[in-house]
Amino acid sequence: MGAIAAGAVLVQKPAPAPVAPSLNHPAPLPPIGDAVDQFLQKHWHHPLPPQGNPPAHFSEIEASLAPQVCGACHTEQYADWKNSLHSQTMGPGILWQLRLMPQEQANGCLNCHAPLAEQKALLAIEHQWPNAPASSPPAYVPPQLGHEGLVCAACHVREHQRFGPQPRNELPDSNLLHNGFTVSAAFEDSRFCATCHQFPEDGPRTAGKLREDTLTQWQASQYPSQQQHCQSCHMPDRKHQWQGIHSPDMVRTALSFKVSRDENQVTAAITNSGAGHHFPTYMVPKVYIELWLVSRTGHRQKLSEDVIGWQVDVSLQEESFDTRIAAGETRFIKGLLPAQPNADDRIEIQVLVKPREHYERTFLSVLAQADKLDSTTLLLLQQAYDEAVATHFAWTPFTQSLSSLNGN
Repeated sequence: MGAIAAGAVLVQKPAPAPVAPSLNHPAPLPPIGDAVDQFLQKHWHHPLPPQGNPPAHFSEIEASLAPQVCGACHTEQYADWKNSLHSQTMGPGILWQLRLMPQEQANGCLNCHAPLAEQKALLAIEHQWPNAPASSPPAYVPPQLGHEGLVCAACHVREHQRFGPQPRNELPDSNLLHNGFTVSAAFEDSRFCATCHQFPEDGPRTAGKLREDTLTQWQASQYPSQQQHCQSCHMPDRKHQWQGIHSPDMVRTALSFKVSRDENQVTAAITNSGAGHHFPTYMVPKVYIELWLVSRTGHRQKLSEDVIGWQVDVSLQEESFDTRIAAGETRFIKGLLPAQPNADDRIEIQVLVKPREHYERTFLSVLAQADKLDSTTLLLLQQAYDEAVATHFAWTPFTQSLSSLNGN
C-alpha cells in the first residue's frame, strides 16, 4: 500500500478547506514524452474527473462502476482483485485517519486509496465534509463504492469509456458490452503503477529520500533492459493479485541466501535476487534476519542478527537506518562460532517479516492518546493495529551442518 500513515501527534479537526471532488474536467496538459507518457498524463491526472452521464444506450449494467458488476464477465480478474490488497485500500488503517482529517488532506490520500471522483463524493457525504454533493449519487454509483478501495474502474474507466491492454485472444468486433474498450500499451508498462508507487521529485522526503520511490529504483536496476516491468512480477499472466511483501511466496522469490565459513566465522549473504526494486521498497515493512547455531541436542545459540528496512520515526522526520537491499545487491551478516564447535551442529537462518511494522509503531503511538479519540475512531484504530500484527510471517530459508560448510 502506497500511503504512509500520519505522524504520532493526533491531527485535530480544524475548519476544513472546502475541497470537493471537481465537477469539471481539468484543463488538458501539454503532451510530453512517448505515447505511454501522453496516455498516463491524462489517465492519471488528479483529481480524476467524474464519469459524467453514461451514453444513452448503455444498460444499467454497462454504466455501473461496481466491481461486482465487472466480475459478472471478468470472473477471474474479479476473484483475484477481491483477495488482493487493492480491494482493501479503504480498510481500518485509513478509515480512522479520515475521521481526523480535513477534506483537502483526505482527498490527497484518496487519490490512491479511492481515486474515483464518485468515491470521493460518497466519502464526503459520509464524513459531512463542507463540499459534499447536495444531491444523491447517480444510479451507476453504488452506495458502497467509497469503501471498496482501488476498484476496477479506477484503472479501467474514464468518462464511461473502458481502457485496457492489448487482448491476447481475438475478440468479436461487434455486440461488445460498453462499446468494447480502448487499447493502450500503458497497462503493461511500469509507469502505469507510478501514480501511486512513485512520488514526484518535489514529493515528501525523509533524510533527503523520497518516501515512495519504487519506479526510480526499478529504473536503476537491470530489469528495464530485460523488459521486466512491475506487471511481470506483480501481475504474472495478467493476474490481478499484486502480491508483494505481504506474500510469503513473493518474499521467498525475492531473496536468496548463502552461508560460508572461514575458521570460526560464519557469514550469511542475503541477496536481492528477485525484486526489481529495493527490498523492501518502502519504509513500512521490516525484515528481521537471525543467524543461529543449533546443536544436535537442540540447543540454540544466536550468532548474529540484522534488520533489513528503512527505519523512520512515526513523525516521518528522522531516519534511524536504511539497510534496504537494492536489486541485485547483497547484504552480509557475520557471526562467531564457539572455539570448538561440533561438526554435527548446524547453521540456521531465521527470517521474520513484519509487512506493516511502521504502521504498527504509528498506531501504537496514537493508541497511547486514546482519551482524545471518539469510540468509533478508537475501534477502527485498534482494528488497524490488530490487522497489521496479523500480517507477520516467518520461515527458515537455510539450514546446513557445519561439516558441509567446511569447504566453503
